[in-house]
Amino acid sequence: MAMLTVRQIDREDKEWLQQEAARQRLSMEALVRQLIHEKRQQSTKKAQPSEIVRQYFGPERGIDLGERGRFGFQASNLEDLEST
Repeated sequence: MAMLTVRQIDREDKEWLQQEAARQRLSMEALVRQLIHEKRQQSTKKAQPSEIVRQYFGPERGIDLGERGRFGFQASNLEDLEST
């Protein structure tokens, strides 16, 4: 396992870290590992475009997006193109 030393942490940040670790019944070291792992998972997850649209324009924001295919668009079919 790799080691990491972090210097010059803001006093209020350190106090928050101590309190949060105590609240979760973890050591500060275990909490930092957990936070790093969670952040890495979030940053490497690729969001689908539909998820992004729902995040900003979905029901939680008061916008009804309607059902998929509502506008009558249909995907092209290669067989249809060959027959023309």
